[in-house]
Amino acid sequence: MIALHHITRPLALSLAVAALVSSLPSLPAMAADTAPDQIMINSGDLKWENAPPSMPKGAKVAVLSGDPSKAGPIVVRLKLPAGYKVPPHWHTQTENLTVISGTLYMGIGDKMDTAHAHALKAGGFHVLPGKTHHYAFTKSPTVVQNNGEGPLDIVYINPADDPQKSAAQ
Repeated sequence: MIALHHITRPLALSLAVAALVSSLPSLPAMAADTAPDQIMINSGDLKWENAPPSMPKGAKVAVLSGDPSKAGPIVVRLKLPAGYKVPPHWHTQTENLTVISGTLYMGIGDKMDTAHAHALKAGGFHVLPGKTHHYAFTKSPTVVQNNGEGPLDIVYINPADDPQKSAAQ
């Protein structure tokens, strides 16, 4: 065994290189085991569908990643027409919203107050903590991306605003 104080710099370098080279055969296997699934989608390839019945009619949704009905990370885009309104509501999970195009108007509270809503323009970002009472609307076509955690839900402050309940009556 070599005493540590007798190791020369060239010997230490040789030992380090030898250790590195001996570990190289295991690197591809480790990388293959830990590589995440990759998703690459161009905007023209998004599959837009009608938003779930819990949202007012007219919105379209494209799921980019994850399953919004299950626990786990999700990335979802919403395409909202001009004049679209989502009455005051809240979500269980925190939302991280980015406006892709158009302008999303958002306000905090239990009543929709269009005069006091904040205009979030294309490129704008908003963190909306879970259970925060808020509302949203558009004046022009708008696309918004939500990076968050599932399951994605919506609970209306006034139950009569829930499109599922009003459709059942």
